[in-house]
Amino acid sequence: MRALLGVLACSLAVLSVHGLYSASDDVIELDTSNFNREVLQSDSLWLVEFYAPWCGHCKNLVPEWKKAATALKGIVKVGAVDADQHNSLGAQYGVRGFPTIKVFGANKQKPEEFQGGRSSQAIVDAALNSLRALVKDRLGGKTGGSDNGRQSDGGAGNKKDVVELTDDNFDRTVLDSDAVWLVEFFAPWCGHCKNLEPEWTAAATEVKEQTKGKVRLGAVDATVHQGLASRYGIRGFPTIKVFRKGEEPEDFQGGRTRSDIVARAMDLYSDNIPAPQLQEILNEDVLKKTCDDYQLCIISVVPHILDTGASGRNGYLEVMKKVAEKNKKKMWGWLWTEAGAQMELEASLGIGGFGYPAMAAINARKMKFALLRGSFSETGIHEFLRELSVGRGSTATVGGGALPKINTVEPWDGKDGELPLEDDIDLSDVDFDDDVGKDEL
Repeated sequence: MRALLGVLACSLAVLSVHGLYSASDDVIELDTSNFNREVLQSDSLWLVEFYAPWCGHCKNLVPEWKKAATALKGIVKVGAVDADQHNSLGAQYGVRGFPTIKVFGANKQKPEEFQGGRSSQAIVDAALNSLRALVKDRLGGKTGGSDNGRQSDGGAGNKKDVVELTDDNFDRTVLDSDAVWLVEFFAPWCGHCKNLEPEWTAAATEVKEQTKGKVRLGAVDATVHQGLASRYGIRGFPTIKVFRKGEEPEDFQGGRTRSDIVARAMDLYSDNIPAPQLQEILNEDVLKKTCDDYQLCIISVVPHILDTGASGRNGYLEVMKKVAEKNKKKMWGWLWTEAGAQMELEASLGIGGFGYPAMAAINARKMKFALLRGSFSETGIHEFLRELSVGRGSTATVGGGALPKINTVEPWDGKDGELPLEDDIDLSDVDFDDDVGKDEL
């Protein structure tokens, strides 16, 4: 019996980590499998929270979000996405921090940022204001509409974004490309292919924009280019294959709506994105852009070049690069500076002239930071970042409540440091005869 209770307790503990809402709540749980159907194809106004289970602010919002959902039941839909688990949905809507709330109104493809407060009353008030604006637009003839998950005002995508692939251009365009390709093999007479076409076109435009061309969608008329169809064993229509450079193609795993296709494409994009760049803090723009653009900026202060030499410094930087590679799917920026080069930055983070190498993780939106207390190693930094991710790290406010002044410095040349040359002192005119002119005491 005791063992059974232990198993049950562990099961409940596991469940509690994976979501903040349950089926008994009036908050509708959303994920990649139902988002298109529930939200994008709906004529209702939706308030959608993107959260992470480990996020302290998300946990604080839960009771207020539930109260608002109950109050708005039957009037405005209130949903929640575990963006830690379904990160492709978060990426699709530009979610960079938690919790993020989006308002899906008339144009479901362009949700608005929620601008209200975080109490249940403020959420309800903001929802009703959005609802009034939606009704007013409809009275004025601006229908917007869901159009089965595609924009009604030109949002169906550009057909040119679906690349026409043939026996002649396939190898050059797809196999020799550094991009990831989703390729549909179709037949013009196929009813399912005709149903897929508008979804494929809309997804192609959105994926091209969001991945900056790193993931592309193409189509092969398999009745014309039978050599390609035979090469990849196409037996039914439509068949979708995923092509990565240098790898065997794989079957597409996912739904056939625009939202499903985009979600899968974003997963493929995040799997293949390069490691983030590790930048030296050379001026104020480098620090500001990195900390503004990313959810966290991770800053290392490495010892002076005279203390470590080039090989020692490269060792520290290599540790950072490896950790950045392992965490490349997270929206973090990675920076470094030499001890003493940015004293005001060190002072604002409580590093202050000792204990190098040092590391701080800064959330520039909240002006909060945490310091690495363990070893400056892959294991130590991984543990530090993991503790922060689950909300257990100790944080403090950045000194002065703002990013400090940054000095403009020259980039490191990759070489060992050199001691400054001292000026030679000419002692030829100095008389060292102790007896000349000596006074008796």
